Amino acid sequence: MLRAVTAVEEMDRPDCDPVLLRRTYAQFPLVNTLVSGWGGLYRQLIRPRLPTQGPAGILDIGCGGGDITLALARWARRDGFDIHVTGIDPDDRAQRFAAGARLRHGAPDVEFRRATSSDLVAAGERFDVVVSNHVLHHLGEAELDGLLADSAALARSLAVHADIRRSRAALLLFGAATLPLAGTSFIRRDGLTSIRRSYLPEELRAVVPPAWQVIERRPFRNLLLHRVEPLA
Repeated sequence: MLRAVTAVEEMDRPDCDPVLLRRTYAQFPLVNTLVSGWGGLYRQLIRPRLPTQGPAGILDIGCGGGDITLALARWARRDGFDIHVTGIDPDDRAQRFAAGARLRHGAPDVEFRRATSSDLVAAGERFDVVVSNHVLHHLGEAELDGLLADSAALARSLAVHADIRRSRAALLLFGAATLPLAGTSFIRRDGLTSIRRSYLPEELRAVVPPAWQVIERRPFRNLLLHRVEPLA
């Protein structure tokens, strides 16, 4: 199955149905809890890289509806970190939804901005850990290069970009699991498109700089890691 590089997800269209878009953002927490595995990534990769003395900062690039941003803040807060988590997205629709979610969850240590990673690089900002979820498959070659360069500039310690790994099994299983959501949002339709657009591990290794490590993670996941500096 070849990568569908020209396919477009409905929620990326500026004229998509706003009701279905809001429902899509609202359903992200359920879908990401089931398929994205960020709880394990936080425990295994992110938590060991956060400073135990003084403030700790995490940046979530392309945060969408903000559910992972909020979860990272919640987990770090629970573990006693003096945490501040920033979620950025260039889409003002995502930023507005995420800002509302922040208010509903009462998360003063979370901030959502309409911005790109290059905006933050230009402003000289830095974070201990930089993450993204399901962003890589949206990007063209130049955009991917820019994201990785920005991530290396923004991260003091670690950058983690997590994405789907393309496979026919993933298509079949996701299609079956999300059938009850069909027509209620863009989750099923765009999720299937995302799988078709996503990278195989060998394809990702062929286009990223040597400093970045590609790791296959079950089920149907790719991780792209950049460890900026070793732990003390």
